[in-house]
Amino acid sequence: MKWEVQTTDVTARLRGVSAVSRRVAWASGANGTVLRTVDGGQTWQKLPVPGAEKLDFRDVDATDDRSAYVLSIGPGEASRIYKTADAGAHWDLQLANSDPKVFLDAMTFRDDRHGVAFSDSVDGQFVIFTTSNGRTWERIPVDRLPPALPGEGAYAASGTNIAMVRGGIWIGTTAGRVLRSMDDGRTWTVSKTGLATGQSAGIFSVAFHDAKHGVVVGGDYRKESAAGENAAWTSDGGVTWSVVRDHGLSGFRSVAAFVATPSRGKVGLMAIGPTGADWSDDDGRTWRAIEAAGFDAFSVSRDGTAGWASGAGGRISRWSAPGLGR
Repeated sequence: MKWEVQTTDVTARLRGVSAVSRRVAWASGANGTVLRTVDGGQTWQKLPVPGAEKLDFRDVDATDDRSAYVLSIGPGEASRIYKTADAGAHWDLQLANSDPKVFLDAMTFRDDRHGVAFSDSVDGQFVIFTTSNGRTWERIPVDRLPPALPGEGAYAASGTNIAMVRGGIWIGTTAGRVLRSMDDGRTWTVSKTGLATGQSAGIFSVAFHDAKHGVVVGGDYRKESAAGENAAWTSDGGVTWSVVRDHGLSGFRSVAAFVATPSRGKVGLMAIGPTGADWSDDDGRTWRAIEAAGFDAFSVSRDGTAGWASGAGGRISRWSAPGLGR
C-alpha cells in the first residue's frame, strides 16, 4: 500500500472526502471549506459556497467529476445540504432546515438522483430525509420508522455512518444500532450490533460491498487508542451482527471502506481513525494494524483502486494499492 502526502493550502479540519476516480476527488470541512482536485491531488482548488463561510461541512458526496453534494452540521438552520453540478461554479441550497431540533449528521448517494440524509432523533423519532430526483428532499414519515432510543443519533465524524447498496440502506447510530431498509427506504427495521456505547462511543461508520456483507466500526473517540470491541460484521444484510472480540481493531476508528486488492476477485477492508489504520482480508471478521497516519475520513474511487484520507489541519493523503495502477 502506498500513501502520498498532499498539499491543500488550507488549515481547516477536513472531515469529509469523496473520491470519484484516480484523478478526481472532493473534500470538505470547517469554515465553509470545499476542495476539489482533477489531477490526482497534485493541486487542490478551493470552491467557495456563497453564504456558507461559517458552516462546518462534515460530509461531501461527489456523484461525478463535476457534481457533488455537501452537508453542514449544527442545530436548526446550520444543518443544510447544497449541490453543485458545474464543479463548484454555482451551488443550490437544496435542504434548508428550519426545525431547531434537527441536527444533520451525514448523507450518502447511490447515484446523482438517489440519496439519504440522517439527523439526530427528535422527540423519540428518527429523522431521515431522502431524494429521488437529485433536487428536492422529503422527510420519511415517522410511522414508517421504528422508535428511537432516548438521545439516539449519529456521530458527524466522517460522513460514513450511512451506506447504500442495490436498494439497501443502512444507518449506524450512537446507540450501537443499525437502521435497515431493503426497499429504498419504504420500510425500516432496526438491529443491535453489540458495539459498546456511551456519551462518546458507538457506531461511527458503516460499509457494505454487497447486499449481504458489511461492517460497522467505531469505539470511543475520547479513548482513541482503546482497542476494545470496536467492530462488528454481518453476512445477512444487517439482520444480525457479530462483534469482533479477537484480532480486532487496534483503536477507535471513524471510517471503514472496502477496497480492491491485487488478488483477482479479492476485496480488502480498511478502517482508519486519528491514531492509525487496520486491514481485514475476511470482510471484517479479523483485523491487523497497518502502517498509516491517522485521519478522520477516507473514501475510495468507484473501482476501489485509489482513495483519499483527510483530517485535521487541512491534511490529505492519497492511497493506492500496489499492482492496481497509480
